Amino acid sequence: MASPVEQFKIKPIIPIEIGGIDISFTNSALFMVVSVALITVFLTHGVRSRAMVPGRWQSMAELSYEFVANMIRDNVGAEGRRYFPFIFALFMFVLFGNLIGMIPMTFTYTSHIIVTFALAFVVFLGVTVIGFARHGLHFFRFFFPHGAPILTAPILIPIELISYLSRPFSLAVRLFANMTVGHIILKVIAGFVVAMGVAGVVPLAFLAGVTVLEFGIAVLQAYVFTILSCIYLHDAIHMH
Repeated sequence: MASPVEQFKIKPIIPIEIGGIDISFTNSALFMVVSVALITVFLTHGVRSRAMVPGRWQSMAELSYEFVANMIRDNVGAEGRRYFPFIFALFMFVLFGNLIGMIPMTFTYTSHIIVTFALAFVVFLGVTVIGFARHGLHFFRFFFPHGAPILTAPILIPIELISYLSRPFSLAVRLFANMTVGHIILKVIAGFVVAMGVAGVVPLAFLAGVTVLEFGIAVLQAYVFTILSCIYLHDAIHMH
């Protein structure tokens, strides 16, 4: 039986090496492309009819749009609307990556720390640039809460700075860990089902329940990743 971590192995599909650097097109890259293609088809097909009474696809497309728009409005405010395209794309990319990975024989690219960290670092870099662009050097005041006694600066500034710099790591690890652990649990339980034969009906029922739970976690983690990105954006725009 294959190891539970075998499902996370990155395998080259089209080997490419330039100057000694391996830039092969892998199974991870393939499912990223598949995810983007499915998102494009889903949204294009959903808004194509533009019916007054929306059908099933149009309703789902509009619901996803409204869901992210409300998230931005509630957590960032009116000034966050200009960043809607990025936040929406981020949510859909993570969501589809999580859901596609639940299909057997696919690959969950959000279960790799390098992918989740890249997404988190883009968010971190983006909100930092926005913060300095809007507030200039005054953005450094973010690391010293307004109204705090000046004598507490030697303590508060390092704490706030460390907290700020840890954001991309916590954001990346949260998504990576949840998706990785969930898939390992599914693989282990599925192994019991196969090994126990007829008696595997009990772990099979448990597997079905855990699978439903994992679909819920896949959606929840996309939501958590996006809403934390919105909160960081709010901090950059409005500071403390």
